[in-house]
Amino acid sequence: QVQLVESGGGLVQAGGSLRLSCVASGRTFSSYVMGWFSQTPGKEREFVVGIDRSGSTTYYGDSVQGRFTISRDNAKNTLYLQIDSLKPADTAVYYCAAGNTLVPGRTEYQYAYWGQGTQVTVSL
Repeated sequence: QVQLVESGGGLVQAGGSLRLSCVASGRTFSSYVMGWFSQTPGKEREFVVGIDRSGSTTYYGDSVQGRFTISRDNAKNTLYLQIDSLKPADTAVYYCAAGNTLVPGRTEYQYAYWGQGTQVTVSL
């Protein structure tokens, strides 16, 4: 098993940037594909972006390419999500997740391990 802890969320004015972090412990971090999901109250959790085990390939969710950048540092057991040009619509709880599939999937079912989430709030 692996434990995941997100951090880096907060209150940001529209147009600003945030870098979220997800620190993994318990098992070999590099053996998992990783993904970021977002969720707002009353809505389903949505896939944002994923990354393969080596950090070589990015897999995008719908309409996120350009402002969202995923990366990982396997030496630090850490996953990152850089969000630029933040908009109020980006307001959500962001979760990191670890899975054992060949590539990062778009559905929650494909990820076995989840962090607790970190809140991102974007003001007008």
